[in-house]
Amino acid sequence: MGTAFEASLFDELVTVRRDLHQHPELSWDEVRTAERVCAFLDRYGVSYRNAIGRTGVIAEIPGATDAPFVALRADMDALPITEETGLPFASIHDGRMHACGHDAHTSMLLGAAALLVRERNLPAPVRLIFQPAEEVGEGAQEMIRNGALTDVAMIFGGHVDRHFTTGKIAVTDGPVNASTDSFRITIHGEGAHAARPHEGIDAVVVGTLIVSAIQTIVSREVNPAHPSVVTIGRFDAGTAPNVIAGTAVLEGTVRAQEADVRNHLIASVDRMALAAGHLHGAHVTFEVLSSTPPVSNPVDVADIARVAAKEIAGDDNVCPMEIANMGAEDFGNYMQLVPGCYVRFGSRVAGKEGYPAHSSRFDVDEDVLRIGAAYYHAVARHAGAVVAPRAGVE
Repeated sequence: MGTAFEASLFDELVTVRRDLHQHPELSWDEVRTAERVCAFLDRYGVSYRNAIGRTGVIAEIPGATDAPFVALRADMDALPITEETGLPFASIHDGRMHACGHDAHTSMLLGAAALLVRERNLPAPVRLIFQPAEEVGEGAQEMIRNGALTDVAMIFGGHVDRHFTTGKIAVTDGPVNASTDSFRITIHGEGAHAARPHEGIDAVVVGTLIVSAIQTIVSREVNPAHPSVVTIGRFDAGTAPNVIAGTAVLEGTVRAQEADVRNHLIASVDRMALAAGHLHGAHVTFEVLSSTPPVSNPVDVADIARVAAKEIAGDDNVCPMEIANMGAEDFGNYMQLVPGCYVRFGSRVAGKEGYPAHSSRFDVDEDVLRIGAAYYHAVARHAGAVVAPRAGVE
């Protein structure tokens, strides 16, 4: 590893990660988590502001120049899942679990803070963003509204990934996460007795037609070379087996890695839903509930990340992602405003390769904490060396 990383700091990060894992907090409820973050920063003399965007924390480490900041971001929230890992530090709260590795992300960034605060010649100042509510796709926007990107030149983030062995860092040019648009289709038909269906307009029939129709969007309207997904995850209709349902609600998600594909998918779902309603004489409405943009790494910023990753992991352990990732990540909101790069940290646990993120048995190899912290330390230095000359403060 390219950065000195003493055993005592690693042990401290493991302790923090296990504590966070045992006490997971859902989106917008990360109060204890933020307190744990602040306590660590206090011990290392890192200045910070808390209660940002409700439960977020922003810390800053000065550089040798007054160049714009290099920002590093970690998410803090857990998921509404009951843990089944059997770990000795498993969640003590039924229905809440760190099933996506945000406990590891937070611990990595704390480790980076401990390494960065020792630097006396950082080329540019560093801002550490401990973000709430990534899982609901709202935290990044709230942090941005509260100044997280003020005077920031570049931003870097990452995610643990079971598809790669521990020690590998995946740095990719271009798309790394899909956009997500959650939508709702509401069908207003006409209720009636099940024995006299001709007297009503069956919302279930209209809904099933919509579900079937939109399955053709990806297969028949989108270039197969462009990964995309349209899924209906909820279909709510009817009150009794002998009643024609007068209303129905369908909810789903659209995923894409390119903006034009994303826009086409949304427009097509809208078009087909309204057409199905018109066909049966029902009134149908379509609305997008929430959206997260895709994450796509600019080549020049990915090059900076790649240099840092090779410094930490070695040339042979730095690779691109080879399979499209259709998962969403609200890190894309930051990258709409400033250039950045999002990487994947290999964290496969031997014998647990089959447990994906958001599984009740998800876990990470804790050696990833050392690698992630060292990477953030390195990328802050390398990015700062690019940012400072651009700002005219060599």
